[in-house]
Amino acid sequence: MPALFDLSKLSVRQFAERFRGEMIPLSNTFSYYCASVPLSEEDLKEYLEEPVAALPPAIAAALPKISILLVPYLERANGKEHGGKPGAKERGIKDLNGKERAAKHASGGEYVSIEKPPEGRTSNATQLKLGDETVLAFALKGQEVAEYHYRFYHLLASVLGERWSEDIETRYGRIVREEFNADAHGEVDEPSWRLKQGLRRSKNGAAGGGSGTAAAKTFRAYARQSFIDTLTLYLHGICCDIDVDTGPRQLPSRYLRKRLMALEELFPPPSGYAVFPEQLEP
Repeated sequence: MPALFDLSKLSVRQFAERFRGEMIPLSNTFSYYCASVPLSEEDLKEYLEEPVAALPPAIAAALPKISILLVPYLERANGKEHGGKPGAKERGIKDLNGKERAAKHASGGEYVSIEKPPEGRTSNATQLKLGDETVLAFALKGQEVAEYHYRFYHLLASVLGERWSEDIETRYGRIVREEFNADAHGEVDEPSWRLKQGLRRSKNGAAGGGSGTAAAKTFRAYARQSFIDTLTLYLHGICCDIDVDTGPRQLPSRYLRKRLMALEELFPPPSGYAVFPEQLEP
């Protein structure tokens, strides 16, 4: 483990640039550098090898080069909350029932710290661009592995959502438009739920308006965030044994299943992995 005590408080960008040449490759797409506690063989599997191995091949092929930084703590440069309150646990995801979770990824305003940041300034994960690479940084101390897995897949889904193809946008947009016209309440996660509520309040929200209209842009923003949140759940569910708790803000299961089936068609899981419980071998 490198000695970080003489590095002072580097920004995530400075830290990524400083240790760019020491990244350890995991695959053609992923590499990592650990500046937190030393990773045992079991830790390496749990934090890196298994989450990467569970990615659908089509997802891995569509991602840019990804550099993963595992650090002790991340401290925000200001008091604004980016990461939300931690609340995701495998076998219990409750963010739409009262706990906000990982609403946004930050834009590089975090610093790597070896000391626990003051209350209200901690961040759990962030992403930034470094040349043609995307850097994902995660704070490990005080974080459960289940929460790390959620944030890992949420950031990857965000990267995919920023570069989704016209075909994927059209196919997924059709699904959520049908839901919207059927007055299906609820969503998968807090960010898309908030956008959906704003869309519902829009006079022309259901129709989405014509091309280039404010309503169309609002619907497109909602559809993209819904895709990111649903893809997060899809990827997390392939890797880990999770349950989605029902609640007043949660999308009804029949609609959620239709979304997941569409994602399964677009991004089939790797051999040996299942999307739905009934697909598991007894």
